[in-house]
Amino acid sequence: MSELLDDIQSPADLKSLSLSQLHTLAGEIRERIIETTARTGGHLAPNLGTVELTIALHRELNSPADKIIWDVGHQCYTHKLLTDRQKEFANLRQYGGLSGFTSRQESPHDPFGAGHGSTSISAALGFATARDLRGEDETIVAVIGDGALTGGLALEALNQAGEQQRDLLVVLNDNEMSISHNVGAMSGYLATLRATLHPAGRRAREDALRLLRHIPMGEDMVHALDRIKLGIKQLVVPGMLFEQFGFTYLGPIDGHNIAHMSSLFKHAVRLKGPVLVHLLTQKGRGYEPAEDNPRRFHGTSPFLPENGETVSSRQQPTFSEVLGQTVCELAEDDERIVAISAAMLDGTGLDQFKKLFPGRCFDVGMAEEHAVTYAAGLAAAGMRPIVTIYSTFLQRSYDQIIHDVALQNLPVIFAVDRAGLVGADGPTHHGLFDLSYLRHIPNMTVMAPSDKAELRRMLATALTLDSPAALRYPRGCGPGADWQVPLEPLPAGKAKVRREGNDIAVVAVGDCVSAALEAAEVLSKQGIDATVVDARFVKPLDEDLIISLAQEIGAIITVEDNARAGGFGSGVAELLNDCGLEDVGLARLGIPDEFITFGDVERLRADVGIDTEAIVQAAGKLCRSVDVAYVSK
Repeated sequence: MSELLDDIQSPADLKSLSLSQLHTLAGEIRERIIETTARTGGHLAPNLGTVELTIALHRELNSPADKIIWDVGHQCYTHKLLTDRQKEFANLRQYGGLSGFTSRQESPHDPFGAGHGSTSISAALGFATARDLRGEDETIVAVIGDGALTGGLALEALNQAGEQQRDLLVVLNDNEMSISHNVGAMSGYLATLRATLHPAGRRAREDALRLLRHIPMGEDMVHALDRIKLGIKQLVVPGMLFEQFGFTYLGPIDGHNIAHMSSLFKHAVRLKGPVLVHLLTQKGRGYEPAEDNPRRFHGTSPFLPENGETVSSRQQPTFSEVLGQTVCELAEDDERIVAISAAMLDGTGLDQFKKLFPGRCFDVGMAEEHAVTYAAGLAAAGMRPIVTIYSTFLQRSYDQIIHDVALQNLPVIFAVDRAGLVGADGPTHHGLFDLSYLRHIPNMTVMAPSDKAELRRMLATALTLDSPAALRYPRGCGPGADWQVPLEPLPAGKAKVRREGNDIAVVAVGDCVSAALEAAEVLSKQGIDATVVDARFVKPLDEDLIISLAQEIGAIITVEDNARAGGFGSGVAELLNDCGLEDVGLARLGIPDEFITFGDVERLRADVGIDTEAIVQAAGKLCRSVDVAYVSK
């Protein structure tokens, strides 16, 4: 029974609680987070590490008048529980429930949505600028993790924030360092003392400088003192990097000591200009399995709370794991192969490659733009880089893909993980745009495997090309158990006919092929004989096959788990138009022009109209209207 937590209706309720009650509340929040994520899955370890941090922030601030901008959103579960979302928290990441990230549509306490890293300082600086332009005085806070600081966007924001010198508080949640009680207590005391005395100390220094400048050789003494001060600070004061950016640096202190943090936050928000508070936290705190293995519980599927064991009973490897194993096999025979990840070695299946080829595996941190240009440099120097990045994060490196890779026609291979609908992580993580933003880039080959055996062969195919290539594949295991096929390249640009029929042709991409085959079986019982084609290549298209289907059958359905706008179906429509085949019946099934919510993937497929039933309905409609050039679902 969470007695204290159940009574929290808003963050204002924290102000009346004693310190001992706040510690009890922290324990209740941890229990609620563990209990919920055990059922729903989610980002457990990072959220367990920010419980006290969040309590202390909300105790000293006045949300939603004061703005707390959370980076990524992996840290916001406690924030949700303290901001009148307790009743909905049981449905975290479930269809129709709470988002696993902050969301402007969900609560006024979420002033800015998050899902991708390194965004919080930029957004918070925007809020601070708007506040100053309006002449108001609310406190603006950005909470950012140490991993997100590896992103160039965060450093760019620090640079401008230091230059503008607006009042802004950045809370650095550093969960990569262990916390010693002695170090934590002492640094907490010193940081609080520095914050308390900072204005007075600055005035005293200014008075002394004015006095020195009025005596002989005083100016030289001022410069000498400044040089000595800078040298000493660089030796003994942590955070000099942030001081050089123009921030007042406070810390590091124990990010689980509510009393120290509350006192420090109280003083920090009174300081003028940008302030960075450095907190040391423990990822997974309060739950032994997550403390022992924080990487395993960073983002987890449902598990047994008593021991942390995963509920899933899957026996087949995921696409990511097959990709990783295949890269290892290919690298045995090709010393040019190197692998690059942007803070996702485990998630993209490269953990085994890292063990076998540590000198050829590079994790660049949360810096996708750098990852792509780094790969371009490697390729230009004769290596064969494989860049493994989630589809939604690869969007961040769009310019680098065009300018640094494709324009120079460099043989960089993009392994685009988590393509299509990903489920509970929702709109910030669905990979629904990669076909659209890759297929129009010159020199680029774009492939989509329908199963893991095809994934292996496509990776081998990409290595035969002297130009950039992308292969995009879904999250999870997918269909087909027989994936350990020889690494034989596919014929470039050639689709595969999986079923032959005379009434309609269904040309599907990647993960949608299985639904197309199921739909063909249903249609056959309705007297409609369908050809099913596994497109394999989104670019180049198998033009000969598509044209022959258009001429011989006259009715085509394209199916993809990508945005309809500019996707595979658009490519087919363009081809038919270019060939003067505008009268062919064409239905394009794909993601509509909207952001898709979170929830079970099968339900989402039905919602957007790319499941078996949607294909059957589209086929029936098209067969009755083959004289209509384009059928819109």
